[in-house]
Amino acid sequence: MPDLISDLSANLSLPYLAPAQAQKHVTHNEALALLDALVQLAVASRSAAAPPADPAAGTRYLLPGAASGAWAGQAEGRLALWDGGTWRFLDPAPGWRALVLDEGRALFWDGAAWQEMPLPAQGQTALLGVNAAPDAGNRFAVSSPATLLSHEGAGHQLKINKAAAGETASLLFQTGWSGRAELGCAGADDFVLKVSEDGASWVTALSVAAASGMAHLPQGARVDGALTGTAVVGTVAQVAGGSSGALLEQGSGATGAYLRLADGTQICWHGLTSSASGATGWSFPASFAAPPMVQASCTAGSAHLVSAGAVAAASAEISAWDLTGARAAVSCALLALGRWV
Repeated sequence: MPDLISDLSANLSLPYLAPAQAQKHVTHNEALALLDALVQLAVASRSAAAPPADPAAGTRYLLPGAASGAWAGQAEGRLALWDGGTWRFLDPAPGWRALVLDEGRALFWDGAAWQEMPLPAQGQTALLGVNAAPDAGNRFAVSSPATLLSHEGAGHQLKINKAAAGETASLLFQTGWSGRAELGCAGADDFVLKVSEDGASWVTALSVAAASGMAHLPQGARVDGALTGTAVVGTVAQVAGGSSGALLEQGSGATGAYLRLADGTQICWHGLTSSASGATGWSFPASFAAPPMVQASCTAGSAHLVSAGAVAAASAEISAWDLTGARAAVSCALLALGRWV
C-alpha cells in the first residue's frame, strides 16, 4: 500500500482511494477512465484545429497551436479527451508515446514537443541472424543451403548501394572465409571482375568502363568456341590508331575481292586476261591509303612474264610478254598488299 503523501499517482496522476472514503467507486472509476485514455495511446489526429461536432466517447486528439472552440486557450501538444460529456485536457510527460491514426505515425513527447519515431510495424532492428550470429560488420547474417529472392508480381532487383564512387559495392565469393572472386564496383564506378588464388593477391580479369561501356580483358582471353557477329566480320574502322569497328571486313566486285584487317592491313586479289596490244588496267576492289605492293603471275604456265606498273593507291597496270618479248594475252593472277589507313 503506497504512502499517500499525495492523492494522485506519480506518473499518470491517477486518484488514490482514501481510507474510509465514501463513494469509493467514483474515485476508482476516475482512475480507470484515465487509464483507458492514456494506456495504448492512439489519437485521431494532431492537426485538427477545432473539436469535431459529435465525437465518440474516448476520442483523443493532440492539440495543435491556436486551437479553437472548446479547445481554445489550450497549450499546443496537450492531450484532449472526450469523456462522453466534456473535453478533458491532460499534460504529457517525457517518454509518453502516441500513435497518430490519420497519419500512421508514432510520436513521443520529449518534454517540449511531440517528435516522430519509427513505427514498430516497420520491422526495424539493429541486428538480424537467420541460423547465424550477426555482428557489427555483418548486421544481417544467414546460414542456409540456399537463399531465395523472388518477385512479387513482376520483376525483382537486388540493390547494392555505396556512398561515393571511391567506395565499394560488390559481391565477394570466398573459400574458407578467404576471398577468391569479387564482382562489382570496387573503388570506382567501373564494373570489374577480380580473382585471387590466396585471398591476398588479386588480378583483374574483366573491367567495363562506366563512361563508355568498353570492356577490357587485361589478362587476355582464350576462346574455344565460334566467334560470330558483326564485330568479327563487318566494317573495320580506326580512331586515333585504335580499332573502333569489326576485326575483319571483306567484299568483292567486278574487279576482284578484298580483305581488310582491323590493324590497317588490306589484301586485294583478282584474275584478268592481259592485252596483246598494251597494258591492262586493274582498279582495286577497295582503295589503299598509299600505293600497295602488287604481285602478278601467269596462270597458264612459265612461258610468259607478267609485271605490274604505274601502281597507285587505287589501281595498277598489268602487262604480259612471251619469250620473244612480244606482248601477250594470257590469264593473270593478281595480288595487292598494303594498308587501308
